[in-house]
Amino acid sequence: MASTVAAMPEFAFVFAGFAVGLIVGLTGVGGGSLMTPVLIFFFGVKPHLAIGTDLLFAAFTKMGGTVHLARQRLVPWSVVGLLCAGSVPAALSSLWLLQHLGPASEQVQHLMTTTLGAALLLTAAAMLYKVVAFSAQRQAAEMAARQGSGAAATQPRHWSLPVLLGAVIGTLVTFTSVGAGAIGVTVLLLVFPHLPLPRIIAADIAYAVPLTLVAGLGHASLGSVD
Repeated sequence: MASTVAAMPEFAFVFAGFAVGLIVGLTGVGGGSLMTPVLIFFFGVKPHLAIGTDLLFAAFTKMGGTVHLARQRLVPWSVVGLLCAGSVPAALSSLWLLQHLGPASEQVQHLMTTTLGAALLLTAAAMLYKVVAFSAQRQAAEMAARQGSGAAATQPRHWSLPVLLGAVIGTLVTFTSVGAGAIGVTVLLLVFPHLPLPRIIAADIAYAVPLTLVAGLGHASLGSVD
């Protein structure tokens, strides 16, 4: 009995990782917005450890999805590059701030949990907005993209938008591990209106790999990874 009870938490971690990895692989959404709350509220992991651990977890799950999508030639690498140009430097700046303040301090823990709650609400709003506002628009955009050139579909409304919004997502992801999924997809829908939805999901998964890897390794160097 004792050995069975001791094995239960490990099995629960494996099951949670499998379920979230499956959702991320199919949609690009769900890594931080599902796994971090599960770690905190179900497994009782401290917020800074849950966030750092989830970031490294997300890097490897999204890496597998990226390889699969790259083989299908769905990843628009120019879009990925623009997002990374904003998100990765923002992640490094956020890690420097966490190192300066101390990730386990009461002030930072409160900041993380408050920001996490706001990010989860923003994620829910982003998913609802995507469903309500873009269902009809995406059909027209995908038809236009199939008739037009692939290069035109990867042109943003303005070159600075993916960099600036990538920086916002990079900061949010580093502090909460949430934002590279549903919020990232919504940003891509807004900034690249002619990009077909499968390529938007592919771009969202691919740019999150360097972002979550940098942020996750940074948290690991601060001792914020279990």
